[in-house]
This record gives sequence, structure tokens and C-alpha cells, in this order.
Amino acid sequence: VKKAVLHMYLATSDLHGQFVFNRSRDEVKALAVEGTKMVRKALEKYGFGDEIGYEFSPEEFTDTDPDFAIEVCKAVKEAWGPSRKGDFILNLPATVERRPPYQYADMIENFCRKYPYLDETIISLHAHNDQGCAVAATEMALLAGADRVEGTLFGHGERTGNLDILVLAMNLESRGIDTGLDFSNIPEIVELVENASGIDVHPRHPYAGQLVFTAFSGSHQDAIRKGMEGQVRDKAAVFFNQDWRVPYLHIDPADVGRKYEKLIRINSQSGKGGIVFVLENDFNITPPREMHPEIGKIVQKVTETKGGEISTEEIRNVFFQEFVNVTGPFVMHKYSRIDLDENGTKIEAQLKIEAFGKTYELTGCGNGPISAVVDAMKKCPEVPVFELHDYLEKSRGSGADATALAFMGLKFPERVIYAAGEHSNINRAAIGALFSALNRAERILKQA
Repeated sequence: VKKAVLHMYLATSDLHGQFVFNRSRDEVKALAVEGTKMVRKALEKYGFGDEIGYEFSPEEFTDTDPDFAIEVCKAVKEAWGPSRKGDFILNLPATVERRPPYQYADMIENFCRKYPYLDETIISLHAHNDQGCAVAATEMALLAGADRVEGTLFGHGERTGNLDILVLAMNLESRGIDTGLDFSNIPEIVELVENASGIDVHPRHPYAGQLVFTAFSGSHQDAIRKGMEGQVRDKAAVFFNQDWRVPYLHIDPADVGRKYEKLIRINSQSGKGGIVFVLENDFNITPPREMHPEIGKIVQKVTETKGGEISTEEIRNVFFQEFVNVTGPFVMHKYSRIDLDENGTKIEAQLKIEAFGKTYELTGCGNGPISAVVDAMKKCPEVPVFELHDYLEKSRGSGADATALAFMGLKFPERVIYAAGEHSNINRAAIGALFSALNRAERILKQA
């Protein structure tokens, strides 16, 4: 054995002493001393020295008379003999959580103040979670003077379980305290513990649950989306002098092995900000801001019809069905362009289109392909009066698989209508956006 700790415990409360063991306080103390001497003698007999540390727990410490707990622990230490601080541990448990956290901390502070061998002893904590306050009690007891903490992963243990060592450690890490524990891949730890224990980690378990970094509320989603934008994050970090300060996310999910694609999930409570966040982060689709309310309204209608949550893939499908390469009465059959000057600043577009079943050949001019096509379409008698209100283009993917996604807003007398076009050629994507907007306008304005 290179290094080990031998742990002996004995319940020291009157509840156990008198009603379980049928022993007096003196007899309970004598039992603790005799057990310690027995351990010491056995270790010496078999040649063990400093490689074996000794830990004694006065079980039910928080239900034990404080002065008697100190008396027992002092006697145990004297029976063990002189030691280095790292070799002798007194573990002071809240075996059954019957007290609020501050009382546990008060008892630890009182013990540390009155126990005479503090320079040779590690004071350890062992909290149970019967009242749901094990983490809070442990944090307060550490501030009161304790050196060491015992706990389990995800709080496994008797009844409501032990202190969750993961939550405590991550709380401390989030405040800049290095615990020496590595929780950089919590999903892997969750899987291991679930397989070993047969007990699933609750989806809202702090740091570890599937939903702890997930927002369904529309206002939360909107704040997260804005706070996650690169420039906003950088400004917030400087303003607060912290590496991470994002609304509704108290730590960076990436620090514990979580990805960003599940930060926002969509149901009927979700708003436009969350829906756009999914499009931007999961599919690299960045629609103009003026499109956001309509996108949110359309996706929300789908969630209300379906009931419950919809997947990110369903959101993408709804977006493409409603806005991208929309079919209708306006169809482009042929497009060509002619540069009318050497600089390419004056372009002629020649179109062959179909509008409500009729074929038209149109020509338009402009300072670029888009303005030339818009000029040509305005000459079609079937096309309602409109002006180009907004245009945005963005590439998706990379290399040979890259496509262009163009967004276009057309201003009609009644309202502005947006749509998008996707194509491997940016000009064809823009034309697709124009025809999609015209086809959407035909349907929407007719319903108005």
C-alpha cells in the first residue's frame, strides 16, 4: 500500500448512544478510544507507518452535544498520538440533515476554536441532503474553518443522498477557486455514473442535466442570443472584468464539455430570438433583423399546432418551406446578363419568365445584376408595384459544397415582404430571393 486512509466511525449522539447502543456517554467515548488503539496496534503489528492515515468520524456530529463531540475527538487524537496534519482526519458529519446550513457552520467554527490539536488534524465535512441544503451547508462550513470535503458524484447515497461533490466543486470553480478536480467533460461522467448506478441524472441537475443550459422562454432566449454575439460577449467581459458574463448562463457550457446547439430549444413559449439563434448557430442562416418577427410567428404557429417541443431540423424545414425558393405564379425560365461598359458598372439583364401561366421576355438595366433584374421585373404587367427594400447575402458551407443564401425584402404599398433564395451561384440565389418574395407577396397580400 503506497497511500491509504483507514476510516472508523462511531455514532456519538445521545439518540444512538442511549437508544441504539444502550451505552452512556463515557462508554461511547471509551469505545471510540479502544477502537482507535486497536487500529493503531494492528497497523504497527503489520509494519505500516505514515503510508496509512487515520480518519475518525463522530457519526451524527450535528446531533451530538458540541462539547461531548470535542471531548470524544480529543480523546481519539490522544489515543492515536502525535501526527502530521495530513495523516489524521476528523470527519464531522451532518449524518441526518436536521439543521439549517448556518448551524452546521456554527458547529464547525465552535469545534475548530475549542479543539486543541488543530495543527495536527484535518477537519473534514460530510453532509447529507435530507433538507436539500448539503451544498449550502458545506460551503458555509468551509468558510467556518474546515479543510476537506467528502461527497459523491451527483449526490448518490442513503435516502436523499450525500453532498454532490460535482456541484460543490463547480460552484467553487465558478468563483475562481481551483479544486484540482477535472469536470471538463461532464457528459462522459454522466454516462459512466448512469451506467454504473442504473439511476439517470435528472435533466435539471445543476451543471450535469440535459436542460441546465437550455432556455425555452422567449425573453430568455432573446437575451442569450444577444449575449452570445461575439462583440457583445467581449464588451461584457471587459465591463465586468470577467471572462464569462452571458445572460441566464452562469458558466460557459463549453467548460464542462457541453455544446452550444442545445442552449435554446423551441416550444410554444419561445420567441423570435430563440428561433433565430437556432437558425444562426445550427445552420449558419443569418436572416435580416426585420425578418425575425415573421419567422418567429410562423414557427410558433407550428409549435402550437404540434404541441410540445420541435427539433432544430423541423425549424430549418419550416424556414425553408416558408421563405426559401418559394414557388408560385412567378417562375424564371432563363437569365442572362450583358456588361454594357468595361468596368461592369452598367449591366443589362435579359429574362424569360412565366407569370400566371403567361410567358414574358423582359430586359432591364442597372448598376449590378440585382438592380438590373429588379428593373426588368418591374416591366412585367403581372408584377405588382414594389421597391427593393433590403438585400443581404451570405455563403453557407465551404469548398465545393458551398452555397449562397440571399435574403430580399420587397416593399409593396401594403407592407414589406421578405424571402430568400439559395443557389451555388450568388446571382441566381439573389434572383431566387426576388421570385420567392414575389410569390410570397401574391399569397400574403391576397389573404390580407
